[in-house]
Amino acid sequence: MGRYFYSEAHIKSPWYQVLAAFWQRYPNPYSTHVLTEDVLYREVTPTNLLLSRRLLTKTNRLPGWAEHIFPAHMARAVYILEDSIVDPEANTLVTKTWNLNHNTLMTVVERCMFEQDGTQPTWTKLKREAWIFSSVYGLARPIQEFGVARYKSNQTQAMKGLDYALTKIQSEDLPHLHGDQEESSGKHKPRPPKTPPTPAKKPNQFA
Repeated sequence: MGRYFYSEAHIKSPWYQVLAAFWQRYPNPYSTHVLTEDVLYREVTPTNLLLSRRLLTKTNRLPGWAEHIFPAHMARAVYILEDSIVDPEANTLVTKTWNLNHNTLMTVVERCMFEQDGTQPTWTKLKREAWIFSSVYGLARPIQEFGVARYKSNQTQAMKGLDYALTKIQSEDLPHLHGDQEESSGKHKPRPPKTPPTPAKKPNQFA
């Protein structure tokens, strides 16, 4: 049946800065387990949505009890696929991630929504959902419980990494605060990264 997790957070930074930090958050000292990130696909649609698909490689350290159950040669790298949709008109960023390997042991599907806070326009609201499943006969429940605990811990570190990227971006913006207002506002507009070669298959849009 799996486990479900939901949380909300309020980031005390405007949406356009959070968007920029999202693309620039790796590397950071709180996410040293993230080894690589590669853009597989990127497109700006006729309706001005930015669609992206990225492949992330992360290390996967098993807990002590699992090392006695699963083969020692089991790959420790986890490959994560990340689809994202940026809507600059609605000020939203929606992401969906899931692991491509180790699915029998555990599958984690995450959906995040970054949007301008309705009550604090200079803040960003983050809604996070996660579904955690295991197909290991007789051990699915404890593995799922472990998965929830690790997911919570990883997200704490992920927020620290995002804050780290935000601090860097805000320190770079600081010299422009006293400049021409029109020029400054232009620099604050989020710009998509350079477009890499695109494969034939594009990611599906999701709500």
